[in-house]
Amino acid sequence: MAKIQKIKGFVDLFPEEAAKFTRMETLARDIFSRYAFGELRTPVLEKTELFQKSIGEDTDVVGKEMFTFPDRKDRSLTMRPEATAGVVRAFIESGTHQPGKVSKFFTFGPMFRYERPQKGRQRQFHQINAEIFGAPEAQADGELILMLRTFLNALGLTKLTVELNSLGCHACRPAYRQALIDYYTSKDRANFCEDCRRRMDTNPLRVLDCKVPGCKALVQDAPAITDHLCPECEAHFADVRTILDGANVTYELNPRLVRGLDYYVRTCFEVSSHDIGAQTAVAGGGRYDGLIRSLDGPDCPATGFACGMERLALLLERLEAPAPDFYLAVVDNAAANAAMLFAQQLRDAGQSGEVGYCGGSMKSRMRAANKSGAKVCLIMGGDELDNGTVTVKPMTGDGEQTTVSRAEYLARTTTEEQ
Repeated sequence: MAKIQKIKGFVDLFPEEAAKFTRMETLARDIFSRYAFGELRTPVLEKTELFQKSIGEDTDVVGKEMFTFPDRKDRSLTMRPEATAGVVRAFIESGTHQPGKVSKFFTFGPMFRYERPQKGRQRQFHQINAEIFGAPEAQADGELILMLRTFLNALGLTKLTVELNSLGCHACRPAYRQALIDYYTSKDRANFCEDCRRRMDTNPLRVLDCKVPGCKALVQDAPAITDHLCPECEAHFADVRTILDGANVTYELNPRLVRGLDYYVRTCFEVSSHDIGAQTAVAGGGRYDGLIRSLDGPDCPATGFACGMERLALLLERLEAPAPDFYLAVVDNAAANAAMLFAQQLRDAGQSGEVGYCGGSMKSRMRAANKSGAKVCLIMGGDELDNGTVTVKPMTGDGEQTTVSRAEYLARTTTEEQ
């Protein structure tokens, strides 16, 4: 019978890699809380309709990439391909919105998309999201970008570039949409990919987001949306840039940046890192003022970002787990129980460490202690059991091996932890 193995595109995170994710989550909780964001946890499974209405029927995500299936009552359910729609659904369902009130949330968790697996992109992937509801001001967009920069800097990523664009609003976008259609009409449709030929009529902005090289070349001279902004959107975009300039954020204006989801309006951005040479996109987001209303919620402005944790993990230096405080080598079966209880006392006092159960030679026990990376090796055998002592061998530096009472060593450890 064939071995049961993990599903293609799904990854096991062993301690070394999991440590990177833990570090990201810990830093995000600390930094985001300074900006008055609170953590929200939403289900990984939602009704398919939520993503059809929020992301857009014409997007690759909905059309090609979702894990969708019927439940036992033949209701269509989908593993979430992104987090924002679920956060908006939870916000609406809670009924907590009040006019003039600003709500700030952040989330962590796995997302699911049926894409071709590649380095840094799997079918199950993890995101850190932050959302602000109830703030139409450009300052909210600026705050998100500054918070994101603070988080990435705290991870050790400093060579960052922000690509920035404005997608206009429902007042000024129709004129731009027509300008795009006129531009596409002047080109030979046969030179565009099948998806773009379809999008030209249904959602011409999405053609700008196509990754097919031929399509990317054809849209290089397409009209820029920033030339079609209404006065309100121009002022909003200028305020965002002023905030970033004042905070010394390096950014580039990219009139082709539209993001991959249909709900964005006005500000949109992507953040890339150059910390390992080649540019790597690690986060993106923008404003989605109409999304909450489109899902039968209140007329509430919103803005947010998503940060890909797998992408960040590729950029982070190898994280070594903190060195354990002790490795307790048991060299006599008679001392095994006492050693286990002593180790528990040390852990209760705040120490971390491992017990090497009795087995093998003293030499093999010491090899195991060295491999553990512990600061000290504690040795317990028959003599230590009878005398209430423990032998202490420092694993670093020039310290000498000594034998002390277990009570004394525990007291010393407790004092050091305080």
